[in-house]
Amino acid sequence: MHVTLPRSRNPHPETPRPRRSVLLTAAAALAVAGPLISAPPAGAAGTPAAEVSPHAAQTIDNIGASGAWWVNDLKNFDPKVQARVARLLFSSNGLDLSAYRYNIGGGGTGVTYAPRAPEDFRRDDGSYDWSKDKAGRTFLYAAAAYGVEDLIAFVNSAPAEWKTNGKSCGGHLKAENEQDFARYVTDVTGHFARQGVKIDYISPFNEPTNSFDSCGQEGMLVDVPQRDDIVRTLGAELRARQQRTGIIADESTSTVKFNDEVPRWIDEPGTAQYVDKLAHHTYDNPSDADRARVYETSKSVGKTSWSTEICCFGKGGTGWAQEYDPTIDGGLSLSRIIHKDFATAHDSAFHWWVALSEMIGTDPLAKNDQGWNDGLIYYDPNYATNGNQTLYFTKRYYALGQYSKFVKPGSVLHGVTGLPDGVEASAYDRDGKWVVVVNNHNTTDTALNLHFNSRSPLRAAKAVRTSADENWANVARPSVKGGTVSASLPARSITTYVLDQKPYAGSSAITGAWQGEQSGKCLTADASGAAIGTCTGGAEQSWSYDRRGALKGLGGYLTVGSAGLAATSDFTGDAAQRWLLNSNGQTVSEATGKCLDVGGQATADGSRVGVYTCNGGANQAWFRQ
Repeated sequence: MHVTLPRSRNPHPETPRPRRSVLLTAAAALAVAGPLISAPPAGAAGTPAAEVSPHAAQTIDNIGASGAWWVNDLKNFDPKVQARVARLLFSSNGLDLSAYRYNIGGGGTGVTYAPRAPEDFRRDDGSYDWSKDKAGRTFLYAAAAYGVEDLIAFVNSAPAEWKTNGKSCGGHLKAENEQDFARYVTDVTGHFARQGVKIDYISPFNEPTNSFDSCGQEGMLVDVPQRDDIVRTLGAELRARQQRTGIIADESTSTVKFNDEVPRWIDEPGTAQYVDKLAHHTYDNPSDADRARVYETSKSVGKTSWSTEICCFGKGGTGWAQEYDPTIDGGLSLSRIIHKDFATAHDSAFHWWVALSEMIGTDPLAKNDQGWNDGLIYYDPNYATNGNQTLYFTKRYYALGQYSKFVKPGSVLHGVTGLPDGVEASAYDRDGKWVVVVNNHNTTDTALNLHFNSRSPLRAAKAVRTSADENWANVARPSVKGGTVSASLPARSITTYVLDQKPYAGSSAITGAWQGEQSGKCLTADASGAAIGTCTGGAEQSWSYDRRGALKGLGGYLTVGSAGLAATSDFTGDAAQRWLLNSNGQTVSEATGKCLDVGGQATADGSRVGVYTCNGGANQAWFRQ
């Protein structure tokens, strides 16, 4: 969702790097840790230790931001400032983004605000002028030069001549021009490829249910029945020209629209083969239940989901609100959104909206109600008249960097359960190493004890923190004893721990009883799968969860079948036998994306347990005794 309002310090880093796919930069030789956990010991001061799930969830593809709009102002800045911005976004000393979204403009016809009216490349006679969009190309080429792993092009509007209203804002792409549009997009991606800048993914429409007819920016409606037509037409054109550019869609405004609309177009014959990644935005301030349904929707169509746009939250929360907030409050809100998109929706990518913005309102250094939280870095909207080209940093910039600098493509997420109230954490494994990002939303210091159960020694290599008075500060490393990492988390802070571990020889499973939050009863194995019963400590209530994602009880492996849950004696590795542990207590089937659920919210002994769409209910929350 894009703000359509009129316009109204910190030195930083550098250094290009060659293009690469899965190197851990920013922490360079920093390492992380091996596997996993069992019943954890108490940590420092007797605080129970949280556990890192032994089973890997999704692989992270990238973390990025968009180059829309602000580039059209930055083209007027001193080249040294432009170069500095590129370093701040793409270098290993800056955000070290692993994705960058380039906006293919629709020509800006009818758009009332010049910076949001990007040039297209078409001349009136249908030929191309590749010297157009110098502003956009400057930062696209910079991203490529710095080796950003995934370059993504996205379209807000087709060129005006192919629209029903003849404008770059509002209206629809005319059906008779879908092939023209596909050729145009493919011509653009092909041109960049010939310049040595490969576009890895293309998004052919954006927020397709928004009309954008106010014309404060480019945009177009794409009704559900037209989405599969555009995807198939573009996919066939790319394939015919042997261009290896993947398609992402449908960039729904909200998770609710995504869950409702994606299955209605992607299941049309011949469509799914052209879709590489599913894309959603999170402007509906989704609940855990809505995010969990993103995972269910994606599993139902056999695709991976990306969270590709969010901005403009405020007033102390993650919901849409007008506010400019450069403080740690805004930074923690952003970090919470990233955490939930990765750990609950199981998205494989996170993309912030615009990397830079001029929407500072009345004061670039303090909260105010006239600006917007749409950028990471800000500049003066009156730069053209007052000559001010100062860059103003927000804590959101540093919050994103707590992930983007360390969680690199190829990292695999593991859930973290049993955390203290007010604390969120996610762990990322790559090549036998770990990165752990921890948010402390509490207004007091909070003890963290995080247990890794492996047969190899664990070592803390680095700790980096952003707080009210710290920006990516190198801070004291946590203590490590017996596979448990212990630290005190300062109030209102985001900390990234880099942990090193030699190649491990294996790991133990999590074992013990699983207790339902609503019923207070324990998950109990029986002949037909599982039920709940009064917790007795009996063998039928002892479960083992291992690195394969298998949940095994007295009767065998808990398996999702067409008739519900069953216990099977052999583990085949099928998704029907694999489960994910979410930090909110959800136990999620990898086959269906649905949650382990006590039917009808029953609480009586013997009540059946099955799987049901994740809804955030207490009858779907499980905690180990």
